[in-house]
Amino acid sequence: MFIADSARRDAAPAAADPQTTAAGVPAPGETAPGETTAGAAAQRAERLRRHAVTPYADALDRYIARNPTQLMVPGHGGSDLGLSARLSEYLGERALQLDVPMLLEGIDLEAHSALDDALELAADAWGAKRTWFLTNGASQANRTAAIAARGLGEHLLAQRSAHSSFSDGVLLAGITPSYVFPAVDTANGMAHGVSPEALDAALTLAEQEGRAAAAVYIISPSYFGSVSDVRGLADVAHAHGAPLIVDGAWGPHFGFHPELPESPARLGVDLVISSTHKLAGSLTQTAMLHLGHGPFADRLEALVERAFGMTASTSTSAIMRASLDIARSALVTGEAAIGRSVETAQRLREVLRADPRFDIVSDHFDAFPDIVDTDLLRVPIDVSATGLSGHWVRNQLITDHALYFEMSTATSIVAVIGAGKTPDAAEIHRALGAVVSSPAADAERAATAGSVEFPPMPAPGARRLSPREGFFGETEIVPAAEAIGRVSADTLAAYPPGIPNVMPGEEITAAAVEFLQAVAASPTGYVRGALDPRVASFRVIRVEE
Repeated sequence: MFIADSARRDAAPAAADPQTTAAGVPAPGETAPGETTAGAAAQRAERLRRHAVTPYADALDRYIARNPTQLMVPGHGGSDLGLSARLSEYLGERALQLDVPMLLEGIDLEAHSALDDALELAADAWGAKRTWFLTNGASQANRTAAIAARGLGEHLLAQRSAHSSFSDGVLLAGITPSYVFPAVDTANGMAHGVSPEALDAALTLAEQEGRAAAAVYIISPSYFGSVSDVRGLADVAHAHGAPLIVDGAWGPHFGFHPELPESPARLGVDLVISSTHKLAGSLTQTAMLHLGHGPFADRLEALVERAFGMTASTSTSAIMRASLDIARSALVTGEAAIGRSVETAQRLREVLRADPRFDIVSDHFDAFPDIVDTDLLRVPIDVSATGLSGHWVRNQLITDHALYFEMSTATSIVAVIGAGKTPDAAEIHRALGAVVSSPAADAERAATAGSVEFPPMPAPGARRLSPREGFFGETEIVPAAEAIGRVSADTLAAYPPGIPNVMPGEEITAAAVEFLQAVAASPTGYVRGALDPRVASFRVIRVEE
């Protein structure tokens, strides 16, 4: 595994950004400069003591203990009576009791409420200045970040492989983006990250063309566990006068074990999207947004707070919030359990390396200059030596063994091991072996022999309208042949590798049509955002006659 010093938690911290928590306590595995071992141990003990509590979840427990009669929303009233009997039977009456509305005294209404305490602890845990709890996932965080970034200026530089929710935010906010392309593993159809050198070149070009970026948005880690040099990227962005926003949705567990990468908020990042439910143990659809301590913090804080008010529900789920509070406590106090998960992931890698039918994709991350670290809890497995696609193998594992991998590409499947979880590596290997050596696998190999490879990914067409103008303009649907040279109203992204090939406002080129249709025709590819499975038609801006 290739690991560069700039992303490891033993790297020398920047003078203006020490790797300490918001309360000045060293991060897990760190000893502050000049500090004695005994002093570090005492500080860590105090940190564990403080984070053992779950103020918001405990406040809900106190509310339930009063056995309240609820003449308010939600309509189930927190009981199994009447129409709620089936719901109570399905979820348990305690779930209904915990499902309380917002703005209750003792929970989240008063100044310095239990919610405020939970948020302060979360900020401390991830090394942030301030944290927001989100109940519409990292998608809400992405939209919030985009709207906040618009308050800094119209132009933004974004990694082209940004999640669709960030593109939604760009449209909503009226941002005019320019793009920096990630490194792509063409053999496995995987988009990785951006190097500081590539970011510097893209920002310099934007300045030379009169569209200097007011903010920068990149992704780290990738879906496949590759980690970019976020400290280096933050330094580059700041040198160009822009804050760095990192979509760290897949890294909510970073910073809680010495063998995992550091929390981006401790590496100079200004705003971090963290999808806590993905690997950190909170409930599905929960996330956090962390504000860093950098030079843009004061200005960003007010913008994020206002944007958060636009994207948050006024009926935020108390159960989801409580799960975030509990997950934070479990992460901070659960270093040993996380270590067992890392050991399990490494054991899975070892048994697969010993089998020539499989390869570990992250073993080859050193071929990409943007990758400086690896998330060990993601295990990307290349199955191409079996003559089968990753999509087929993943589906067959579900069908035959009820074994669900997170995702697949044409060549690979990706295992995600949640922090604190220890699945049986030997059993996973046995299931994989059984699937790829089955009669069904033999039939699949025969049926797909001689499959054609995808053509090279084309460059984007020229931007002829802003993304907002392209999205909201008057449209019509035309056959693919007639779409060439027209302006797209949709975002179209071929998988693999998932980088948008056409964005609203961009010209549709002949090369883009050829590429999208080739991917769509393949048994292992599809086009997100297409009007039909074959990409036979396109939604374009209507031309006035």
